[in-house]
Amino acid sequence: MKRPGQSVYPIKTISELHRLLEIEKPKHPLVSVIDFGKTKCFSDESLRSVRYSFYCIALKKNFAGKMKYGQNYYDFDEGVMTFFSPNQVVTTDIYPGLALQGWWLVIHPDFIRGFPLEKKINHYNFFSYEVTEALYVSEDEEKILGRIMQGIIHEYNTSIDHFSQEIIISQVESLLNYCNRFYHRQFITRKTASNEILARLEALLSNYFKSEELKHIRLPTVQDIAEQLHLSPNYLSDMLRALTGQSTQQHIYAKLIESAKDMLASTNLTVSEIAFQFGFEYPQSFHKLFKKKTDLSPLAYRSSVQAGTSAVEKN
Repeated sequence: MKRPGQSVYPIKTISELHRLLEIEKPKHPLVSVIDFGKTKCFSDESLRSVRYSFYCIALKKNFAGKMKYGQNYYDFDEGVMTFFSPNQVVTTDIYPGLALQGWWLVIHPDFIRGFPLEKKINHYNFFSYEVTEALYVSEDEEKILGRIMQGIIHEYNTSIDHFSQEIIISQVESLLNYCNRFYHRQFITRKTASNEILARLEALLSNYFKSEELKHIRLPTVQDIAEQLHLSPNYLSDMLRALTGQSTQQHIYAKLIESAKDMLASTNLTVSEIAFQFGFEYPQSFHKLFKKKTDLSPLAYRSSVQAGTSAVEKN
């Protein structure tokens, strides 16, 4: 997260990163494994906010002191992983005397260009999570990741040959697949926090669809909802899928259909009027969505409810 008025320092190459960290030059211009224990914290104020031109995968632990990402403080007593994609702005406050441990894997996009991972890496949603949505790894999970990293480090330190790039990329992909599994586990094991977010989401959507303002604005987007919950869109959707099997968009549509059913059953508004009240520019779009979710057209649903009411009254 970038603060208003704060400039962002671009770190364009891995070699430049090594120079800023005051460590030896990388063995490969497009990939490097950095030992946090051998680095120095950035002391230049201009480096508080940086934009890396490469992927960053880091495991930080046992810090003597605290580090601040965005608006949150981390003490890193347990292993914490962060993932940054190229050109993501990262703002960090680091305090004097901070002792670092862990590892930092940096990969330039050119290193994976032409390999299947080039396309697949965009499907690992955690690269677009906020730093406040870090992955907390257990001791056993850290050992698994550590073994993979040892393989990457071994290959990185071995003389580069025709097979080196493919081997490292396959190990990186294995690392990311495990991280994907561990994130899914985190959604479940930290269920109290996740359920609290789910409750806030339900309340937010309920209030939204009851609001008179809905008549004058569009439907809420996933981005709108995520911002109000102070989460990144991908993290919110991934968390909801783990808990409920539905994405944020599906939750929005479910609440919309629920509200639309109430209006069809309890008012004399036309389908077009209801569609406009829900922010649809074209009634046909509302009709299509309603039928897709209920297997009935809006008018057919209204008729079925009215028929049911009449049957109850006769009895």
